[in-house]
Amino acid sequence: MIKVCKFGGTSMADGMNMLRIKKILEADPARRYVVVSAPGKRYGGDSKVTDLLYETAREVKETGHVGDAFARVASRFRSTVRELGLDFEIDALLSETASAIERDPSADFVASRGEYLAGRVTAAMLEIPFIDARNVIKFANGRLDAPRSYALVREALKGLRRAVVAGFYGEDENGRVKTFSRGGSDVSGAIVARAVGAQLYENWTDVSGFLACDPRIVANPVGIDALSYKELRELSYMGANVLHSEAIFPVREADIPIRILNTFRPEDKGTAILPVSKYRPDGRTVTGIAGKKNFTVIYLEKSLMNAEIGFAHRVLTVLAQHGVSFEHMPSGIDTMSFVIDSEELKDGVLEQICEEIRQAVRPDKMNVFADIALLAVVGHGMNRTVGTSARLFQAIARAGVNVRMIDQGSSELNIIVGVDNENYDRTVKAVYEEFFGRGCA
Repeated sequence: MIKVCKFGGTSMADGMNMLRIKKILEADPARRYVVVSAPGKRYGGDSKVTDLLYETAREVKETGHVGDAFARVASRFRSTVRELGLDFEIDALLSETASAIERDPSADFVASRGEYLAGRVTAAMLEIPFIDARNVIKFANGRLDAPRSYALVREALKGLRRAVVAGFYGEDENGRVKTFSRGGSDVSGAIVARAVGAQLYENWTDVSGFLACDPRIVANPVGIDALSYKELRELSYMGANVLHSEAIFPVREADIPIRILNTFRPEDKGTAILPVSKYRPDGRTVTGIAGKKNFTVIYLEKSLMNAEIGFAHRVLTVLAQHGVSFEHMPSGIDTMSFVIDSEELKDGVLEQICEEIRQAVRPDKMNVFADIALLAVVGHGMNRTVGTSARLFQAIARAGVNVRMIDQGSSELNIIVGVDNENYDRTVKAVYEEFFGRGCA
């Protein structure tokens, strides 16, 4: 059996935590391949190494030389090597890394050095080979070149009983380092698992799996023992940030299960993430609740909109010309709404878009609603249970919250409601209590 283990930033934060990793790996000989993140925060107020490296990139672009930010990165790694008691030439590696950053201060290259250095130290601790991700993870036209990456990873690991692979980055067609989005080491781990045909992808973090909702809003929410790839995708996309939302794609192709586990409580069962073919719901109607704040809704109304060929296309063209994507597009016979992350509409972009939409489709009415939060209620049990929607909206009504938007996917796997930002926490509590029982903070 082959297991691929990815360890997150908190697990890598210092030498003591890394010794936990060593113990976890030694406890199971099937844990053969390790993917690591850059060190995260050690305590409240500390900085993540990746954030320090982004600051380093800015410093080098301004001055031409590494400065205080990289000095703090170097101090972190020196401290870790001392804590581990390693006979490892960390100073030479840091000097080499500083020179490389000064030659290439691009944000992607500089940020990738956190995982690169973490991988080198981890390999030294475990006394196993290190694989530089830029040699095996390839991008083309800005996107992962999955077939080539799988083949290169497989070739690099062939004959290696164990190895460490750096997460988060790879190399584009021009030979330049390219990173995934933040949290992308989850994706790197999934790529390695797919490439080697692993029977399990273990994702080790600082929580014991997924919870039914945000514990900052609901006190001690129930844990989720298992969920499907589809449920994971919905919950991760809507803000349940235990696992990167794109991490399922490589392993889903090969029906490889994922298990979320806690580095600091390795005895906990965690959460299994399974292919739909292997997933057996636990009987609950709803699996989990997740959401995000700060959306803007552009609402359009026009008589006979349904008969006007190309109406939606013209609106979407306006958004595309401004590089703006939409999250949801609920519609009626004569109405259409576009739900957009408010971050994309700053600095006058919203006003420009609205004016161009007016010119493009001449709506009878256009309204803009800001400060909207979206809440997703997710679960395979929803499409088999009569009255789920009624229970949801009754719970929200009892909480005295006005629903500003409703959207349901055709799979009936989720229902998304929009409420004012100020009512978001109250809505989460009401929905959780309806489907999971009391326990709200």
